[in-house]
Amino acid sequence: MLTQVSFEKLFANEMSEEEAKEFLVALYENGESASDLAVAARVMRKYSKELVIPEELREKVIDIVGTGGDKSGTFNISSATSLLLSSMGCYVAKHGNRSITSKSGSADVLEKLGINLNLTTEQQALMLENVGFCFMFAPNHHPAMKHIMPIRHLIPHRTIFNLLGPLTNPANVKKYLIGVSEPKFIDVVANALVDLGIKRAMVVSSIDNVDEISISTKTQFAFVEDNFVSRGEIDPIELGFKKYEANEVLGGDSETNAQIIKDVFSGKEKGAKRDVIVINAAFALFIEGSAIDLKEAIKKVYNVLDSKKAMSHLEKIIEFSNSFK
Repeated sequence: MLTQVSFEKLFANEMSEEEAKEFLVALYENGESASDLAVAARVMRKYSKELVIPEELREKVIDIVGTGGDKSGTFNISSATSLLLSSMGCYVAKHGNRSITSKSGSADVLEKLGINLNLTTEQQALMLENVGFCFMFAPNHHPAMKHIMPIRHLIPHRTIFNLLGPLTNPANVKKYLIGVSEPKFIDVVANALVDLGIKRAMVVSSIDNVDEISISTKTQFAFVEDNFVSRGEIDPIELGFKKYEANEVLGGDSETNAQIIKDVFSGKEKGAKRDVIVINAAFALFIEGSAIDLKEAIKKVYNVLDSKKAMSHLEKIIEFSNSFK
């Protein structure tokens, strides 16, 4: 209860700068619990601008998102996975921001691809319904963060907000593939998802601390379904993927990463960068429910990439987003 009151005051801008700083530091030092995350997410959502969509659609929508902070230097894998999934008839409402700890945030790379991000919530909803994809730029949906961000910058380490972003999707999605920067955060986030009533989700972190499903090493996960959390490990070799080195999926700035995505979608890129998108998309497809098992999911993802449908659908997304200008 005390945590909820404190978050209410924080988001309502009723705390002094010093009080807010002390509160966030205390949470960090005590170790944020699943309950802390769920309470914070509920309060943050209350102060956010929601995406109004039909409930029938909301039940289908998925978000594919990483917490960031892993400093791995990979290209924008979750953004690529999101775009790919939408080309397969899924509905993806992606929630993200510009670069904070990397060279290219999701907003940066999507903008570089030519997608218009300067949309109203009504236009975002139309995009989601018509092309199966929309991007919700976090600062536009969470105005209360304007007075919180300067306080975060006074703190020399991460805060609860590093974990909170993925849990505050303005579309209130019921399905997630969430990557966290360290395996120690898997259970905390998974149990927070249960508390928040999320229908079906997977929280992943590779053993070399990357917030995606890795193509070069094993990835630990927690699977959330029907208020139950199960744990496991993903081995890309066991799933039939070639062994790759971690540096083979490195990216660069937003322009470089946008080109990587286009090269994978157009068939020019056939190696590790393609396969890391495939493995993440396959698990996302399984969570979303369009594939009954991973073998089927992997096959479906390869087929859509081979058909170049992902590239043509990306062009459709770009065109639709710019029709509002």
